[in-house]
Amino acid sequence: MTPTQPRALLGLGIACAAVTWLLLVRLYSSLPPLPWTPALTLLLLAIVEGRSGYLLRRRIAGRGPASLNGDGRRGPKPLHPIGIARTAAIAKASALAATVIAGLAGGFVVDLVRSLGQPIPRQDTFAALGILASAVILAVAAVYLERSCRVPPDPDQPVGS
Repeated sequence: MTPTQPRALLGLGIACAAVTWLLLVRLYSSLPPLPWTPALTLLLLAIVEGRSGYLLRRRIAGRGPASLNGDGRRGPKPLHPIGIARTAAIAKASALAATVIAGLAGGFVVDLVRSLGQPIPRQDTFAALGILASAVILAVAAVYLERSCRVPPDPDQPVGS
């Protein structure tokens, strides 16, 4: 698995926004109003992933919460490598999903910005802006969590080896 590239996320988001905009030009009048709940859900997920990335980075660096090891000494409990790999995979999937959602919301914003004078499109525009902002925050938190899964280089090892 390769690390998530921000350029790839940006390209995916723009492509999803373009497809959404093209569909909304024809279908918007038949859709129900956009709810606010996706924005809150995405924001909550972003908080959880950002905090997990922070804690994981500390644990990998050896500054995590102390617990008793098997020999009675205090120190961070060792992390299982497969758990870190699974976390990285979930973070990558979360970044991609958040980018798709941000693209969808961006397509709504682009389509609805022309109708801000009407009450329902204005409400949908603000809901789409909230969803867009929350999805971008989630994508950033997911990339941070993925980057937190990397093992730092060993300071005792020479650079060339």
